[in-house]
Amino acid sequence: MSQQAKILVVYFTQTGQLRRIIDHVTAPLQGKAAITYEEIVPVQPFPFPWSKQEFFDAMPETVLGSPRGIQPLKVSPDEHFDLVIMAYQPWFLSPSQPVAAFLQSPEASRLLKGKPVVTLLGCRNMWLNAQEKTKKYLADIGAHLVGNIVLVDKHPNLVSLITILRWTGKGKKDAFFIFPPAGVQEKEIVESSRFGAPILQALEQRNFAGLHEQLLALDAVELKPGLIVLENRGRGPFRFWARFISAKGEPGSESRKTRVTMYRIVLLAAIPLLTPFTTVASWMQLTFRRKQLENDVTYYKGVSLREIN
Repeated sequence: MSQQAKILVVYFTQTGQLRRIIDHVTAPLQGKAAITYEEIVPVQPFPFPWSKQEFFDAMPETVLGSPRGIQPLKVSPDEHFDLVIMAYQPWFLSPSQPVAAFLQSPEASRLLKGKPVVTLLGCRNMWLNAQEKTKKYLADIGAHLVGNIVLVDKHPNLVSLITILRWTGKGKKDAFFIFPPAGVQEKEIVESSRFGAPILQALEQRNFAGLHEQLLALDAVELKPGLIVLENRGRGPFRFWARFISAKGEPGSESRKTRVTMYRIVLLAAIPLLTPFTTVASWMQLTFRRKQLENDVTYYKGVSLREIN
C-alpha cells in the first residue's frame, strides 16, 4: 500500500470474548494497517454477572431501540478511516444497547458515512434479526456494509442456553457436569484469523466489492434454516413483551418488576418447548417451501437489506 490504511474497530464487550475475536481477526493486519480500537462505554454500566431481574429488565429498551446513553468517543468523529469493523453481540434479537446507542449517535453518522463497514459478531446462536437492525442503522447513516463475520456457539440450542445463562448469571464460563464451556468455541476464535487475509487484500486494492464473497468462501457465516424459523417465531412476542413491560415505567422501576418476571418465566419455558417444534417446522418448510427457505438463507448470509417489517 502506498499509504498505510486506517482501520477503526468499534466494539462493546462485557466478558472480553468479543475483544479476543477481534484480536484474532485483525492479527494478520497488524503492522500492515493502522488500527484504532474504540470501546463503547455506557454512561451507566451494565452489570456482569447479571442478576436475573437486571438481565431481563434490559430487554424492552433493547428491542425498542431506546438504549441508555454512552460516554463520548475517544476518537474524533471527523477522522478518516478506510474501513470500520463494527463488532457486537446480539441482545434479545437486537444489537446490544451500547452498540445501538453508538449507531444512533451523530458521531457514528460522521464517522461511518460513506465508509465501508464489516460487521463482526460473537454470540450464542440467534443473530439474524440483530443483524437486520444493524444493517438498517448503517443504511440510515450512509455507511456501506461490505462484509459480515459471525462466530457462534455451535453446541445444541438447549446446551448453549444453559451454559450462557450460567455465564451471564454467575460469571462462570468453564465446563461443568456434562456441559462444555460457555461461549464461542476456542477453536473458532483462534481460527478466525483466516478472515484477515481477504480484508487486507480489499484494503490494499481499495476495493471491497468482492470482500463478502471471499469471507463466505471461508465460512464467515454458517446458517441452519431452523434458526430462521426460530427467530421469526420469536420476533413478534419480543416486540409484544417489550411494549407491555415498558408501558409500566422506566428501566429498573418497581412498577414493571412483575411484568419482567412474567416475561422471564414465559421465555425460559418457551425455549425448550419451541426447540423441537422448530426442528419440525424447519423440516416442513424445507419439504414444502424449500425454495423460499433457501432464498432466505442466501439473503441472511449476505449484506443486502430488505425493508424491516
